[in-house]
Amino acid sequence: MKIVLVGYMGSGKSTIGKSLANRLNIKFLDLDDYIETKEGLDISGLFQRKGEIYFRKKENKYLEEILNGPEDFILSTGGGTPCYGKNMETILKATPNVFYLKLTIGGLIDRLSPQKAHRPLIANIPDEELPEFIGKHLFERNPYYAKAAHTLHTDGKSVGAIVNEIEKLLV
Repeated sequence: MKIVLVGYMGSGKSTIGKSLANRLNIKFLDLDDYIETKEGLDISGLFQRKGEIYFRKKENKYLEEILNGPEDFILSTGGGTPCYGKNMETILKATPNVFYLKLTIGGLIDRLSPQKAHRPLIANIPDEELPEFIGKHLFERNPYYAKAAHTLHTDGKSVGAIVNEIEKLLV
């Protein structure tokens, strides 16, 4: 079984993915961690040293490598992964178990504000500008996220409740 989680940064993809992997007793993979291991450089370093085009090409290569592999897994993608190239089509072709973890802008701000220093994309954005920044990003990315087989509205739900919801929808 191959399960892919998509959504904006801070939507809980890694947290939910790890919990679901424990429940189902299958491997959890974080695409960014996988890329960092394969490239020997963290994501920020890849962007700085080799540029976004290089990163997106490698992201696509490793995404396909994972999806075409024989093992069962739960994959947490980067927030931008579904939005580049044919990544979302590749994901949907590989499995019917694609879940968009959807939070409201307010929910994302609550989660992301305390983590800003660890999130390069928003680290230098003043708190008062964060809602507009996230809203604009979501507007651009939503058409890609919305292609997921399932959209789960996760505001105010516990990790356990979301994992239960996913489990009931698995094919």
